[in-house]
Amino acid sequence: MAGTNMAGTNMAGTNTSGAMQRNFDVVIIGGGVVGSSIAYFLGANPDFKGSVAVVEREPHYERASSSLSTSAIRQQFGTPPNIGMSAFSIDFLRDAKNRLSTDDAPAEISLREQGYLILGAPEHVTAFEERHAVQRACGCATQLLSPNEMKSRFPWLNVDGVGIGAYGPEKEGWFDGPGLMQAYKRKARALGATYIAAEVVGLEQSDPGKIDAVTLNNGEKLGAGTVVNAAGCWSGQIARMAGASLPVVPRKRCIFVFDSPEKIPHAPFVFDPGGALFRPEGHLYICGIDPLTENADDDFSMEVDYDLFDEIIWPALANRVPGFEQLKMLRAWAGLYEYNLFDHSGIIGRHPDFKNFVLSTGFSGHGMMHSPATGCSTSELIVYGESRSLDIGAFGFERIAENRPIVEHVY
Repeated sequence: MAGTNMAGTNMAGTNTSGAMQRNFDVVIIGGGVVGSSIAYFLGANPDFKGSVAVVEREPHYERASSSLSTSAIRQQFGTPPNIGMSAFSIDFLRDAKNRLSTDDAPAEISLREQGYLILGAPEHVTAFEERHAVQRACGCATQLLSPNEMKSRFPWLNVDGVGIGAYGPEKEGWFDGPGLMQAYKRKARALGATYIAAEVVGLEQSDPGKIDAVTLNNGEKLGAGTVVNAAGCWSGQIARMAGASLPVVPRKRCIFVFDSPEKIPHAPFVFDPGGALFRPEGHLYICGIDPLTENADDDFSMEVDYDLFDEIIWPALANRVPGFEQLKMLRAWAGLYEYNLFDHSGIIGRHPDFKNFVLSTGFSGHGMMHSPATGCSTSELIVYGESRSLDIGAFGFERIAENRPIVEHVY
């Protein structure tokens, strides 16, 4: 079994400093949707015989990014690596009830494949066509629509200022993200994973290039054969504990819930050219916009910016859907992206400076949707020394030093 050196161990003892220590083959830092997916896939793999600990700083997940996500999935990326992650993940989500249910609880994630509708300005037509060609070559069913075609198909939509639209009629939509995370966790625990409610405060190395133990704020130490950094927006801090750099920082995103007399049957997830977005949520709607300003890299605050709704999002929505002029904002929340400053795509693979330090982070808003693919590929990397189900070579950390970004189209 590649990457571990304590097969089957989960033993308590006292180390030379007097602190209590348990030993695990794999210690996963971060028990959100990515970390719990990795724990599940390890436990579900019959070739893995080792022990797994998952360390989560916030066991109730009230401020966790996994609990605050819009929880959607799309195939509409511009590069084969990300499209491949989405293709694997939607197949898993469709089968989540069979894969993740336990004797105590069924895995209900309420997957709704109502599609994505991404709108582009007239100057974006060529970029949309180029991205569409990549998607079609990867087997996606994405359709390019003219303004007139969109107006015919979506009569509630104002297409003024729109030059093109990309619509995904299948394998795109949204689901219960917190439900998926809890289902991963329940199943992982049923398969033998140990969840520890604590905060990681140190990574110990007896020799350069190998992490021997994870130190927790409760005084405990966890001996580790492999350490996985799946700490989301805290991943950069975790890497620095090992003396490593990682370009992953927190970025705040605000989401608003609103009601409106305008009811749109079977509406897709709509993205306006200016960045505003909305989708149905039951009989209500949720909306938001990508961060317009960058908070400091060490700013983990989560206060909602209500001016963002009043001054930018609402006017954009009312322009794009005239029926939303009478909407009423009901509540809001803010969550944190694990933002990869290098190219906004995930970082999956071993850190080149450490033989047993694995990275699964930096998804920049795609962590929830790609959690099945990430969990599977990361677990296989640990067990076999390579990912067998997906080609994750493009996501390796080495691309940063070599300046080989995964370039998605930016409009």
